[in-house]
Amino acid sequence: MSAQSRIIAVLGPTNTGKTTYAIERMLGHRTGVIGLPLRLLAREVYDRIVAIRGPSVVALVTGEERIVPPRTQYWVCTVEAMPQGMGADFLAVDEIQLCEDPERGHVFTQRLLSARGLHETLFMGSDTMRGPIASLIPDVQFVSRERMSQLAYAGAKKVSRMRPRSAIVGFSVENVYAIAELIRRQKGGAAVVMGALSPRTRNAQVEMYQNGDVDFLVATDAIGMGLNLDIDHIAFSSLSKFDGQRMRPLMAHELAQIAGRAGRGMKPGTFGVTGEAPPLHDDLARAITEHRFQPVGKLQWRNPKLQMARLDALIASLEQPSHDDRLVKSREADDLRVLKTLAAEAEVAARASDAASVQLLWDVCCIPDFRGISHSEHANLLEVIFNFLHQSGRIPDDWLARQIKRIDRTDGDIDTLSKRLAFIRTWTYVAQRSGWTNDENDWRSQTRAVEDRLSDALHERLTQRFVDRRTSVLLRRLKQKEALLAEVNDKGEVTVEGEFVGRLEGFRFSQDKSASGNEEKTLRAASVAALTPHFHLRADRFYNAPDTEIDFTEQGGLMWGEYAVGKLIAGADALKPQVQAFVDEEAGTDVIEKVTRRLQHFIDRKVALHMEPLLNLQKDETLTGMARGFGFRLIEGLGLIARSDVAEDVKALDQDARGALRKHGIRFGQFTIFMPLLLKPAPTRLRLVLWSLAADHQEFPEAPPPGLVTVPSVEHAPNGYHLMSGYRAAGSRAIRIDMLERLADMLRSEDSRGGFEAKADMLSITGMTLEQFADLMQGLGYKAEKGEREKVKAVPVAEPKAETPDAEAPTEEPKVEEATATEEPKAEEPAEMEVFYTFTWGRARQQKHADSRPRKQGGAPKGKGKPRGKPQGGNKAQNYSARPPKAEKKIDPDNPFAAALAGLAKK
Repeated sequence: MSAQSRIIAVLGPTNTGKTTYAIERMLGHRTGVIGLPLRLLAREVYDRIVAIRGPSVVALVTGEERIVPPRTQYWVCTVEAMPQGMGADFLAVDEIQLCEDPERGHVFTQRLLSARGLHETLFMGSDTMRGPIASLIPDVQFVSRERMSQLAYAGAKKVSRMRPRSAIVGFSVENVYAIAELIRRQKGGAAVVMGALSPRTRNAQVEMYQNGDVDFLVATDAIGMGLNLDIDHIAFSSLSKFDGQRMRPLMAHELAQIAGRAGRGMKPGTFGVTGEAPPLHDDLARAITEHRFQPVGKLQWRNPKLQMARLDALIASLEQPSHDDRLVKSREADDLRVLKTLAAEAEVAARASDAASVQLLWDVCCIPDFRGISHSEHANLLEVIFNFLHQSGRIPDDWLARQIKRIDRTDGDIDTLSKRLAFIRTWTYVAQRSGWTNDENDWRSQTRAVEDRLSDALHERLTQRFVDRRTSVLLRRLKQKEALLAEVNDKGEVTVEGEFVGRLEGFRFSQDKSASGNEEKTLRAASVAALTPHFHLRADRFYNAPDTEIDFTEQGGLMWGEYAVGKLIAGADALKPQVQAFVDEEAGTDVIEKVTRRLQHFIDRKVALHMEPLLNLQKDETLTGMARGFGFRLIEGLGLIARSDVAEDVKALDQDARGALRKHGIRFGQFTIFMPLLLKPAPTRLRLVLWSLAADHQEFPEAPPPGLVTVPSVEHAPNGYHLMSGYRAAGSRAIRIDMLERLADMLRSEDSRGGFEAKADMLSITGMTLEQFADLMQGLGYKAEKGEREKVKAVPVAEPKAETPDAEAPTEEPKVEEATATEEPKAEEPAEMEVFYTFTWGRARQQKHADSRPRKQGGAPKGKGKPRGKPQGGNKAQNYSARPPKAEKKIDPDNPFAAALAGLAKK
């Protein structure tokens, strides 16, 4: 070491810029070495220096990675992998307080005692190391650095209330996974950082957090070792950890090392607890914020002067106690344990019979137990490697290839991939050792490629399990306040920045139901922002769409193709319904107004088309007096009125008024006053909707199928339903009102008092069986008396023969077979019976005047004065004589008995 060499201890809390200061000092020298506590941190510092000086002069050496360019000037290493005795101008060791770590402390202590740069040596770490360093290195210079930002205690918070840019710290893999899963459900996702991750996986996870894909980080205490992340808040999920031998509470300085990662640069940070961790005691919280900790006492130490002559001598030297009270012999490490195990094996002991073989065995024992299966498994593997190296000087290529091939698989879950990564680290470490393989560069390349593949697969699985990729992408784009790109396919599926977010149904966005909590809010915000231009484009297309693309449902809905875009609501007039558009408020008032206008135009044209006869009646200014009033009644009834409801009004109409109304297609039927054009299917369907709106029905009754003369009567139907649907309920079925009038015309010629039977034409126009017709007639007010009689068989008629020239030729008569004397007479066949119904007007005895009954009831025709044929059922129709109308009253031409009355008047 040069006489001008100086040793400097840069001490202080986290976020004081110690590592950055060391990098700057090293680059000020021609050559330098820096030792870091973690492979992850070594990779981070390596990347920073490469960005400044380029890759050709920077080396990275860890247990599993070795990048050494020919012109290397600066070495970035883990503390264990720092090259010895190379004589670099500058040397630095970070996190020097790890000298007291039970597992690795002896390595840091050895660097503190013996590692030096030719011109400058730097030790960076906590101020708790001031005493031991001053005691062991008399000529050291101390530089204190203050924290650049303030650190404050924020108390306990639930994970659900954790603010963005927070890191939750767990102290086991299971704990980390459970927290990450919880955050994914509540916050959309989290990145995961653990010391066991490969640098490639860790960097991919950190990148998600750093670039804003996720706002939360879940990590082990590995983040306390110098990893520089953009964290605002640190939350401890536990205050104890397993140190390799037992569960123990974390010391104040250990908590501070982790908590100090909150707040970077001049930005303040906070720390607290979450989950099952109890709140910090006031004294402990104050100690962390004020950086006051118990000074480090004794340092971990292991004898660096190893005896390689014999196995027992090596073991004895490793177990030699320290003769310095400031140094305490470290507990038995994994390398010493496995050395003792292998030394007990006869074959290994026989091979390790000279110094070179003992050195080789020790080098093999220094292979870390990355797999962590068991001590015996680890010892067995190292025994095989030692035997290969001792016997042939190399590990066989075929054997090593088989070990790597078993691991080179990217299927499986997170735990499976993590185990494979741990296994490949063993072979990566082996491949880094000089002289252990036939082609070092090739094996290093192979093991590195396998580790990269496994690392990428693990990152993918971690992301799949703990990150809602969709939410993370949308959150980042929303924060960047960039225009989000949305696409809507022909099925209405909406993707924003390539992520499925829901469906656009007409002008309403239906969000993906799998989202919940904050994720749901994020999706909604991103979707609305991205869909704004689509709403306008769709509204323009809808406004210019033909009426054939739009329709109304029988429940008053308004459809554009398969999408509901609005509904009908009652207006001031039944013939002037209004519309309510189904448009999301976020689409804007312009879109809402445009859709509303188009829907109103559509329904106005539908009413004008299908209700044209009514609208013409409404506009006819020539109608006056009773005719005009009757027209309004018909308009209110949407073109259909039961005659019994307006009997007096009909009587009051003179012939001129009736003629004026008939010009509008109004038919004065015996049962119904109606406009035949409005009985067609399309007007009927619209009429039922308009009537339901005006009546404020919660559920609209549906129109009967078109083309049917009769349909089943609807039980519990709203009052007036059958009439509005163009039918009249009669018994168990309802008959279309125009066909009912045709039936009434046929009944008018029948003797409704003396009784009559159904004619074939009556059954034909109704399409009913005799039993169904009887039920219908009873529904119309008739009595139906059922009878049974012998069916009259048709008399056979002989086919006439062609005339012959012989006039006297006898005409052939029908052949009648006579029973011969030997034949027995045939038994007489039973007579075939048939059912018949006799119909009479069922309300006759309830009326004083027979001639007034049909008009008041809108019911049965009066019939003839004298019955035809013999009366049946004891009726005395032969004694009935019709009473002629009074001479002073004109005969109503629409009266169903007008013809009969006119005939009587002439007699």
